[in-house]
Parts: sequence; C-alpha cells; structure tokens
Amino acid sequence: MSDFSILLNWQRTTPDFEYKTFNRDHTWRLAGGQVVRGSAAAEYSGDPEMSNPEEALLAALSSCHMLTFLSIAALKKLVVESYEDEPLAELGKNEKGKMMVSHLTLRPRVVFSADTTPDPDTVRELHRKAKENCFIGNSLLSSVTLEPRF
Repeated sequence: MSDFSILLNWQRTTPDFEYKTFNRDHTWRLAGGQVVRGSAAAEYSGDPEMSNPEEALLAALSSCHMLTFLSIAALKKLVVESYEDEPLAELGKNEKGKMMVSHLTLRPRVVFSADTTPDPDTVRELHRKAKENCFIGNSLLSSVTLEPRF
C-alpha cells in the first residue's frame, strides 16, 4: 500500500492567544514542495482569501472522483477532452450534535471526443463506477451525491 504525508505549519502571530483573535492562517506543504496557504473558513474567523479545510476536503473528493473517472474512461477507450466540476459541501450536525461536513455533491461535466461520445446512461455508469472506486469517497462517512451535468 501507499503512504502519503504533508507538512502542516502554524505559528502564533498575535500577542495573545484568545479564541476570537488567534490567527488561523497556516500552510500545507505538499508533495514536490507545493505550498498552500490555509486558514479557517471566514465564518470561523479565518481569512476568506485562503483555502480552508472544508474546501480542501471537497477538492480532494472532486479530484479523486475525476482521476478515477478518467482512468475508467481510458480503459474503455472513451476519449475525454475536458472535465469540469463545481462541487458543493454542506455543513450540518451529526447525531451527537457536532458540526461536520454532512453532505458533498459532485456536479461534473465531461466532454468526450466526437467519435467516442457515449450516451448519458453510459456516462452515468462511468460516474457510478468512479464513485464506487474513489479512494477519498470510500474514506468518508458523509453522504456523497453525484449529479453529472450534460
């Protein structure tokens, strides 16, 4: 099996360390040295100009689904020209009343080459198989809805 790791770094930048005022900004150092500036979501005292964990979770799921979909399409000799997704994440409370990402919706739009464009039922089946085999999706407890756009 594979292992993955990142380096997360946060440093106090305020003279105090109070809940309402401590700085939520941090960095994620990813493979290859890429650095992503992160913060909490704006609603939770974060910087809206930076990525937040909820967006990162959504991006990871969307990216994983796309890569799985592309792999399945390639194995079936269906040539994909472009893939776009505008996913949504909803916050809610779990059965214990704790905040969680309660629902994720993927809304991919796929364009195939003209000579390999499958019918909508085949595209839905490709997405179903991608959802079933996506590593990230299989790691989540929240419900995931798939709404392919045509």
